[in-house]
Amino acid sequence: MNKNLLSFAILALAVVILVVNIWKPTSTESEKKTTNQTEEATETTEDIPGAKLSSLREGAEAPDFELNTLDGKTIKLSDYRGKKVILNFWATWCPPCKAEMPHMQNFYEEYNDQGVEILAVNLTNMDKGVEEVQKFVDEYGLTFTIPLDEEGDAGTTYQAFTIPTSYILDENGVITKKIVGPMDENMMKDLTGVK
Repeated sequence: MNKNLLSFAILALAVVILVVNIWKPTSTESEKKTTNQTEEATETTEDIPGAKLSSLREGAEAPDFELNTLDGKTIKLSDYRGKKVILNFWATWCPPCKAEMPHMQNFYEEYNDQGVEILAVNLTNMDKGVEEVQKFVDEYGLTFTIPLDEEGDAGTTYQAFTIPTSYILDENGVITKKIVGPMDENMMKDLTGVK
């Protein structure tokens, strides 16, 4: 008798839980508006330390930065206005970055004269030092610009938490696409729209 009573109680509890989870009262229009406004506010104000998520969405202007390059020059991202830019974040110890670099070099050699620039920002603060970066560049025969993010500010701003991370920028410095993971030449061609 007790087993039957216990079974009935468990079954009744399961039915109550099911009804509570399925049943949703219809909300009024004012409640819907409040919920939508809260969701929109959350989307536009959510931050990662050092980076505003809304500033990195497609259609937004890419945040400017100034870094020293591997060959000792100082560059600003805004210096490249008028060109399409593949802004790539990488490190020498990253296997997908190693796989991507030959594709980037081939793409650069073929399309640089069509107004496409590659800025491959090395996350130097997370890497093994400038000497290792130079060794990597020599080994892979890289000829595009290698800015050094020695303080980690650019990597943080651009949320390069998984690498490689790349942004495709149009001629006006506007983000058209964000890619997390390695790209090949065909992907770069499609994303930049070169012929």
